[in-house]
Amino acid sequence: MAQLMALEGGATLSRQSAARWRGWILPASALALWWLASRLGWSHSGLLVSPQQVWHTAVEQIASGALWRALSASLARELTGFVVGTVSGLLLGGLLGLSPLAQRAIGPSFNTFKQISLFAWIPLISVWFGLGDLAKIVFLSLAALIPVTVHVSTGLRNVPPSLIEVAKVFRYNRRQMIARVMVPAALPSIFTGIYLALIYSWLATLGAEYLLVAGRGIGNLLVDGSDQFRMDLVLFGVIVIGLVGWALNALARVLERHIFAASRR
Repeated sequence: MAQLMALEGGATLSRQSAARWRGWILPASALALWWLASRLGWSHSGLLVSPQQVWHTAVEQIASGALWRALSASLARELTGFVVGTVSGLLLGGLLGLSPLAQRAIGPSFNTFKQISLFAWIPLISVWFGLGDLAKIVFLSLAALIPVTVHVSTGLRNVPPSLIEVAKVFRYNRRQMIARVMVPAALPSIFTGIYLALIYSWLATLGAEYLLVAGRGIGNLLVDGSDQFRMDLVLFGVIVIGLVGWALNALARVLERHIFAASRR
């Protein structure tokens, strides 16, 4: 029996390891094709730069400190907008999810508001808040606000009635009902909203830096590369954006596991 369990455990680990490696097949194949195309001279256009050229640009950007200055500026905006939007979304979503009166009074307006494309707000934001960092943070806050509000209110409204009935049997008051029953039951939906807010605010950071006044940031690195027709700088910026997005996704998943583990204790 012990040998059988050991074999099953080894097979499971082997499958998990294979699944992780399969995720690298497409990026590795794309990199190999890119290297081969530049090596064999399949195109002489300035749009196709070699991986070596992008690597040299990466080394230059890191050594000069330009990457860290741009990345720190973008992440500072992203974090500020994420926090403001998430806190606002938790409050608004909690109000809509816990108060039927608020749902009837505010819900229809919010449902209309969330259908408007995020980038449609940029002209108004630029008029109301200018074109600097404040306007960008407001824009990022809106990107984080909507998914948090939607998932918090939905999670609180969709608590299983059986849990509510059990809480009533134990004579929970309103505060105990919310803290001990409704919020724990809605936690998966709440965390999904926060996770989406983290990703959306990062994507909105790049849009805000690209569309509003140029300043320091990863989005502006792309603008500079495009204006100077430096595809090596553009590709380097795209790679950095993808890696940061991957890191934020991994961080969110780690936090999710810790929060759910803590909630079960």
